Amino acid sequence: MAQRHMDRLTSFDTSFLSNEKGNGHMAIGAVLVCAGDPPEHKDFVAHIRSRLHLLPRLRQRLAFPPLRLGTPFWIDDRDFDLANHVRRVTLPAPSGDAEFHDLVGEVLSPPLDRSRPLWELVLVEGFEEHRFAIVYKTHHALADGFSAVDIGTLLFDVEPKSEPGREEAPWNPGRSPSTLALVARAVAGVWATVGRMVRWLRKAAGQPGRARKRAADGLAGLWEVTWNLARPAPKVPLNVEIGSARSFSWAGFTLEDFKLIKNALGVTVNDVILASTAGALRRWLHDREVKTEGMELKALVPVSIRTLNEHGELGNRLTAMRGPLPVGIADPVERLRVVHKEMEALKTSKQPLGAEAIWGLNDWFRDFAPPLLLAPTASINFSTRLFNLLVTNFPGPQVPFYILGRELEGVFPIGFLAQRHALAIAIISYNGQVNFGILADRASMPDVEQISSYLGDALDELLAAARIASGGKGNGDQLAGDTQPRFARERERFTEA
Repeated sequence: MAQRHMDRLTSFDTSFLSNEKGNGHMAIGAVLVCAGDPPEHKDFVAHIRSRLHLLPRLRQRLAFPPLRLGTPFWIDDRDFDLANHVRRVTLPAPSGDAEFHDLVGEVLSPPLDRSRPLWELVLVEGFEEHRFAIVYKTHHALADGFSAVDIGTLLFDVEPKSEPGREEAPWNPGRSPSTLALVARAVAGVWATVGRMVRWLRKAAGQPGRARKRAADGLAGLWEVTWNLARPAPKVPLNVEIGSARSFSWAGFTLEDFKLIKNALGVTVNDVILASTAGALRRWLHDREVKTEGMELKALVPVSIRTLNEHGELGNRLTAMRGPLPVGIADPVERLRVVHKEMEALKTSKQPLGAEAIWGLNDWFRDFAPPLLLAPTASINFSTRLFNLLVTNFPGPQVPFYILGRELEGVFPIGFLAQRHALAIAIISYNGQVNFGILADRASMPDVEQISSYLGDALDELLAAARIASGGKGNGDQLAGDTQPRFARERERFTEA
């Protein structure tokens, strides 16, 4: 694993630290629901301890250079204590989904302690059903959603092994750097910046055609980002001053339903996800008596640029797109077609290149003066002028996983709430499921459970249209008569003892 003592954060990683202002917290994670009785606490801790060596970053904390000259470093935490990061909570009896969701909101409400490694695990027991859950929380500066999947797989096995690992790999933490050492690294960063500029100029001189193309693509992308700033996202109740408390809900569906819609209507699974989200938000806005005619919300849609050989490495390898959520369209199929058309246009646009060019330029200077450069670009990346909410979707494993012999039944990812963003929707596919994790500001969105219900209704509308388009074939031939919300059906199946 390429995670060493004194690694430096990229400018993009650092932006998640600089954007953690007021009540906007940049923690992400997942709710992992498992079948069976929870493991003994000593076995659970031993299991994690035996695998910590696979991700050294989990035993590292932040160190900031004097005067913040350059991005911070990851240094080994010589005082690391696993007990500060793994705890166990028992739900009050009797408890179901509602009580569990309240607990998840409590876990997600406070920011992570920056004096320690930026992650924690909470094992939750006490469900009426025969199951338990793990709430995983980490800072976005440590891991993007895609490498968070890598972290999750460290907890699990691909076959039901009931015995925990007992052997702990030796760990020899590096010496904590002195103030003088950090000053020396900051000064060395100036020369590193000069060296990068010289190497870039030499490479550009040696390959002028390639350099011109990259510069042209970057400038075109920057123009698209600038043009988007001139077309602000609509003002809606999602973009208000948020409090410190969080609320959480989930919605679970089958991947086959999304594939049925994809195949019948000629779109992608991601298009179906965005269109269903738009349908749910349309209903929620109508509940608030917001007029949606002609309205299109803008979603911050992260796109992974992580390569296959970079899996297992922490940090962020993302760029962003401004995804469409046409809440002003009443017809669900037309809404889906608009999403598909706009997403296809985005894929061929230079918008992602613009965002990547901004952060690439910042990384040139990350060893020297990032506060000066990061402040404006970091603010743009999470601005309510550009985005109404976060909608992030990434693929997970399509085989079952196990923890100490217990099957992982469901994964519900958790996004983050930046300032003036009251809602974040994260989606993952896992073992034939498509699961939504819905994080909200408790003060401004006490009705977050409605989003879960409306997602099921929006998907049902698209399923009905898809079955008509495919001649009534698919998962059952009922159309108008199939009125029970799919979310309710899936939840009943999911929570059976």
